[in-house]
Amino acid sequence: MAGIDFLNTLEGIIQDRLDDPPPESYTARIAAGGNLLAAKKLAEEAAEAALAAVVESPARLTEESADLLYHLLVLLRMRGLSLESVVTELEGRHRPNS
Repeated sequence: MAGIDFLNTLEGIIQDRLDDPPPESYTARIAAGGNLLAAKKLAEEAAEAALAAVVESPARLTEESADLLYHLLVLLRMRGLSLESVVTELEGRHRPNS
């Protein structure tokens, strides 16, 4: 499995951990803390990615961006939303030049 398709796989793994939380799962610990904890983690990762964009290496920005995407997927699934719903929203906003 390669490329962007992995996000769909990751989304499935996250959903599995929300449905049947293993005790050692980081995802399950976030979910147990509720939406507020998940939102705080997402905000924290967004800030870290933003700072990495201006003061860190490209590799560090990549790492922080991965953390941000992961935490976004967790919060979306906790709220019953999917990555597909976000992509659909983006597609609806796209207006190609005529």
